[in-house]
Amino acid sequence: MIDLQHKVLDTIANPEQILEGQQNAQLAVSRMTDGKYIVVVYRELDVDGFIITAFLTRRMQYLNRRKQLWP
Repeated sequence: MIDLQHKVLDTIANPEQILEGQQNAQLAVSRMTDGKYIVVVYRELDVDGFIITAFLTRRMQYLNRRKQLWP
């Protein structure tokens, strides 16, 4: 994922959708060009936030079971 650092930050700044995660985390999702999706799990705090993890997947059916927070 180190090669995708720019895409990870772009996904948080401009996600296609945001899903509800566990323990107050959120999942920002963006489509990649090769049919995969990048998912960035992060948590927002009052003034700041932090990334917990990021991963690639093709299994959007699994993610779409989660509550959609945005849009």
